[in-house]
Amino acid sequence: MTGTARELEPSILRAYDIRGLVGQNLRVDDAFAIGRAFATISAARLGRQPKLCVAYDGRLSSPDLEAALVKGLAKSGADVVRAGLGPTPMLYYAVTALGRDGGVMVTGSHNPPEFNGFKLTLGGLPFWDQDIQSLGRAIADGNLAEGHGTASEVSVERDYVARVAAEYRSKVPLSVAWDAGNGAAGEVIRSLVNFLPGQHIVLNSKIDGTFPSHHPDPTVAENLNQLISAVMEHSCDLGVGFDGDGDRIGVVDNKGKIIWGDQLLTLYAIDLLQELPGSTIIADVKSSLVFFEQVTSHGGNPVMWCTGHSPIKSKMTEL
Repeated sequence: MTGTARELEPSILRAYDIRGLVGQNLRVDDAFAIGRAFATISAARLGRQPKLCVAYDGRLSSPDLEAALVKGLAKSGADVVRAGLGPTPMLYYAVTALGRDGGVMVTGSHNPPEFNGFKLTLGGLPFWDQDIQSLGRAIADGNLAEGHGTASEVSVERDYVARVAAEYRSKVPLSVAWDAGNGAAGEVIRSLVNFLPGQHIVLNSKIDGTFPSHHPDPTVAENLNQLISAVMEHSCDLGVGFDGDGDRIGVVDNKGKIIWGDQLLTLYAIDLLQELPGSTIIADVKSSLVFFEQVTSHGGNPVMWCTGHSPIKSKMTEL
């Protein structure tokens, strides 16, 4: 193994992902090093050449970071498929649909435009916490594999949209307002509504990494004002807003009232328990007592766990 030892800024190596301010504590050469380290760790764990997938969001800095990341992955021997611009869930879909060992999403998630970063997955599990720390150590030690990897491009957007549309189960057509928030889910949402019955109002579907419509976090009430107005103006049944990389939502009902995350999870749980009685359902520590009471009363097994998609996914696998 060879490589030039260097150190990433420790503050960007977070619990659930890698994230920083572009041009300050996160630079293009960091993306190259992250690619090399992730390919090295993946190969060591798999015992063979890793097959990985990469995608990126609509931030202005994402294309350059993605290109450097791919070069680093290939430099350390990975077989890389580039899925292009799209939301984070599309990257997860591509990893599964294309038979990849893992993937990296270049995204700043729900943060302001000047941020960017990387969400990683390997072997069907989140790559997080101590995994991320080990990646940082590999870079600092220069302990990086040399190889002759490959990179190719494939589009999965059409298949991904079809897969999501196939889950539609409402017995009545709905009127829905969608706010893509100028994020990476914009094109996917615009395509998706063509497969759905009912009336659909799509806001801010143009992908723009400066997020001119509003801050890209739909879990903050003020960022749902435009969506609420659209729901009321068009007499919609509900409204759904997305964050910058399309993996978190904010929902409002037909009266423009926000349905918070634990309330949504309660509704999902009640529906799921009709199909799969006795299921275990995990909620984070911020969820209200109502969730746990409702899941129990509907025959489910509620489990409280740490906040964050990575610990929740890991707990799901464990249970």
